[in-house]
Amino acid sequence: MNQKIMKIADGTWEWGKKTYIMGILNVTPDSFSDGGSYMNSEAAIGQAVRMTQEGADIIDVGGETTKPGAVPVTAEVEIKRVIPIIEALSREIRIPISVDTYRAETAELAIKAGAHMINDIWGLKYDPGMAAVIAAHDVPVCIMHNRTCGTDYGQDLIGEILCELEESILIAKNANIKDENIIIDPGIGFAKTWEQNIQVMRQLEAFKKLGYPVLLGTSRKTFIGKILELEVADRLEGTLATTAIGITKGVDIVRVHDVVQNLRVAKMMDSMVR
Repeated sequence: MNQKIMKIADGTWEWGKKTYIMGILNVTPDSFSDGGSYMNSEAAIGQAVRMTQEGADIIDVGGETTKPGAVPVTAEVEIKRVIPIIEALSREIRIPISVDTYRAETAELAIKAGAHMINDIWGLKYDPGMAAVIAAHDVPVCIMHNRTCGTDYGQDLIGEILCELEESILIAKNANIKDENIIIDPGIGFAKTWEQNIQVMRQLEAFKKLGYPVLLGTSRKTFIGKILELEVADRLEGTLATTAIGITKGVDIVRVHDVVQNLRVAKMMDSMVR
């Protein structure tokens, strides 16, 4: 473990050298922040091109909102939303494309359409076929912490999250996903109260002990709004604070809506802490 580099598409990412920026592209009608903004192909491609020009290192395309209380869509709906966008993006942009899905069928079609990475919010635990698809195509996967049993973690929140992430890593290994293709995400905003999200943020360095690069996804999330008493559109500064503290604790990728501002913070923080 303690991987130093990762091959994504035609490029090499060197962990520890800089903070990488993942730009969020939600092609959904109901995502908590930008739902409905990029449902048509022209708007979605325009946003992805804009984020690329702003300095994003990878674009993460999602076809299902995962906000609390959201009703899951069918695989057919998800596929209809994301595959045409990924096909178009593969012709328009020169940076890697990630697909935010927990379904093996969507992942398979997305990779064939031009996606280079899978971002699974259920850490390979939802669809038993997901790990095999990732291994067969030899693409990176971001394994996020999530759970169906609520927010009761007992006395050791971080220890339980780490244990559950290790279960996901074992699924990956048993499917022959390479160590160098694994990224982990502590799952801010998923199966955690806002107070638990803060505790995870305070102890982000613990996740580096697993030996894999860490992705942090906090952009505009509810715990920021809870603390600042602000609606989604006004959570930029709160997001930037989480980006900054995350970098001090060793995160490697930040998944964000606002590329320019987060990239500026990342460059400044990198110059001081790396």
